Amino acid sequence: MGKPDPEPAEVVEEGAPLWVVTFGDLMSLLLCFFVLLLSFSEMDRQKYKELSGSMQNAFGVQRKKQVFDIPKGEKIIAKNFDQEAITLSTESDIVEQVRKAIQDTFGGAGGMIKFDADEYKVRIRLMGESTFHSGRADILEPMKPVLARVAEVFKKNGENIIIAGHTDNVPLKKGGRFKTNLQLSMARAASVADFFLSEGSIAPDRISTMGFGEHRPLDSNDTPQGRQKNRRVEIILGAMPDLNQI
Repeated sequence: MGKPDPEPAEVVEEGAPLWVVTFGDLMSLLLCFFVLLLSFSEMDRQKYKELSGSMQNAFGVQRKKQVFDIPKGEKIIAKNFDQEAITLSTESDIVEQVRKAIQDTFGGAGGMIKFDADEYKVRIRLMGESTFHSGRADILEPMKPVLARVAEVFKKNGENIIIAGHTDNVPLKKGGRFKTNLQLSMARAASVADFFLSEGSIAPDRISTMGFGEHRPLDSNDTPQGRQKNRRVEIILGAMPDLNQI
């Protein structure tokens, strides 16, 4: 008997298997996808401030600097932060300028104009009937010089401005221009915004308006004093985007 014929050798193609090409395309698409996600992401100002404060307490090398803009990185992959703690001090220039503008123009105002500040925002409260007649949204003449001076201060700063209207819980008279307190609060905020745009020459893209009606009181609506505190318009510079902090 003769020897059986040897089996033919398996033919092997040169180079990598064909599936590697598809796999490589998939990896490239995934890489592009995650690069796009990273490029679309935004810096969280609150987290940055917390990190800066922690580093300041730990090393003692941070310095305070009054800025309002969100810190920006120079690169997409690795964002290099400034080594200065970015905070808004309650004794900063913007607060003192607002204080002086109000005092010089309106004096003490009988407690009808109040403002405060923290490291994130400056808030001016136009209290009670200092700015509007009851049930109306037209700015009173004595208040216009004050708003004009405040607009001058704000114009020098590039931070966004939020104007929020608030009322008490007393129902409006029937047949009036506004049917609800919510509508009245929005109209009052819009009136202040229009004044800033026309008389203060503040850029329109910096101003936002909100109306909360009686739903965010400062005090109880059960007393005349509490209702007077709740009737207000707040002008907020450097506000955080979280509406719960407005």
